[in-house]
Amino acid sequence: MKSYKMKTDDLKSFELGHDEDGRLYLKRFRELFAPLKVDMSGVEALSAVRFAGRSLHLLQERWAEQHGLSEGRMGVLFRLHRCGDMPLGELASDLDSTPRNITGLVDHLERDGLVERVPDAADRRSVRARLTEEGRKQIDGIWKEGLEHQFTLVEGLSKEDLAQLRHLCLLLVENARKELGK
Repeated sequence: MKSYKMKTDDLKSFELGHDEDGRLYLKRFRELFAPLKVDMSGVEALSAVRFAGRSLHLLQERWAEQHGLSEGRMGVLFRLHRCGDMPLGELASDLDSTPRNITGLVDHLERDGLVERVPDAADRRSVRARLTEEGRKQIDGIWKEGLEHQFTLVEGLSKEDLAQLRHLCLLLVENARKELGK
């Protein structure tokens, strides 16, 4: 499997500060935009969301690599673990990926003995992906660890904080959908 080079140094180079209300901000962002003398709070917030997403992506890749997987392959295994066997097209849709990418991921997982392709009894034109016994063993050990990692990342946030975070992120998604629909 391809080895991934984590760009964790990129994350370390972003220095954080605390504003007058004790809230975190990216120091470099404020330095760059301070001369404009305009309210950049919306742009700054979106920048923080992108930075958070990138950080979470790098953590997921690092964790997957520790198990000999890529983030994409692990996503396929998790989905099959939670949903059972699935048509490849549905798997692509659920993982917000292209059918071609899912085919490649399943090819690799099949080669490694973790997933197998099976005919779809309801649609002869369709092929389903299913975990093998080896795949089930591997993912059974990994998914609980994954939950623990996620709990660690949200440590210190209250249920109200988490509900607000979820709401705000999905509000951004909703606004992006509107923008894409124009």
